[in-house]
Amino acid sequence: MKSTPGSDSSHPCFNNSAQGRWGRIHLPVAPECNIRCNYCNRRYNCTNESRPGVTSRILQPRDTVPYLSTLLKAGTDISVIGIAGPGDALCDPERTLETIREIRRAWPGFLICLSTNGLNLIGHIDGLAASGVTHVTITVNAVDPSVGERIYAWVRVDGMIYRGRDAAELLLARQQEALTVLKTKGIAVKVNTVILPGINDGHVETIAATMAEMGVDVMNCLPVMPVADTPFAGLIPPSPDELRRIRIIASRHVPQMSHCTRCRSDAVGLLQPDHSQEQPMSSRGALTLY
Repeated sequence: MKSTPGSDSSHPCFNNSAQGRWGRIHLPVAPECNIRCNYCNRRYNCTNESRPGVTSRILQPRDTVPYLSTLLKAGTDISVIGIAGPGDALCDPERTLETIREIRRAWPGFLICLSTNGLNLIGHIDGLAASGVTHVTITVNAVDPSVGERIYAWVRVDGMIYRGRDAAELLLARQQEALTVLKTKGIAVKVNTVILPGINDGHVETIAATMAEMGVDVMNCLPVMPVADTPFAGLIPPSPDELRRIRIIASRHVPQMSHCTRCRSDAVGLLQPDHSQEQPMSSRGALTLY
């Protein structure tokens, strides 16, 4: 039997069985980011490219209701409305919170989720919960600053830039504080971990064990997608067999998501297939975010 939209079992990213029945709409309303990961470059946007951090348009919060109205007329398989970038959803929290409030007023029955690096999450959990956010994804690539300092070039908090170990310690501390509070609010939590061979691939079980202690519901181990003009552009992704081995090890601690399509920040539709290129977006050219 097909679950109903708005039920927890209808979120296609948190529940493998929902991926072919229920879809999502990502709203690209968050253009800025407050950290620099060594594998990320959001300047590139090809209309045939499906990866996080790219979009063909930035929406203003006021534009999201008419935009969604157009999309929802085209199908009834959407259960989740999410904010996944192209920057960080809470780098400019008011944009995200305003968008969520607009959505909730217009469509109170949908699940609402967001993805974040967690740096700015702790101060906004009450607001997110009050606005009706049901699911949060945090990207956690390390729980040891000695690993994290190799992944993050810098983090920015209150206008100050932190680098090296200071950056990693600050990010990891804020992520773990936020994870603890999210679970007290009854919000479902998924952790994304980008697998970076030679950097954090031997650290994944420690991440999984730590996340299990914090009550994380699902973990998503993702192979790195090398992107031009980044420090990790030459990194070779883990093989399918290696990724499978890592997921098996991590599954000893946290249930694993294995069907992620690493979708765009403007993705629309079912995870399988990805319909992100079928949406009525204007402006299909490259988007420069910096």
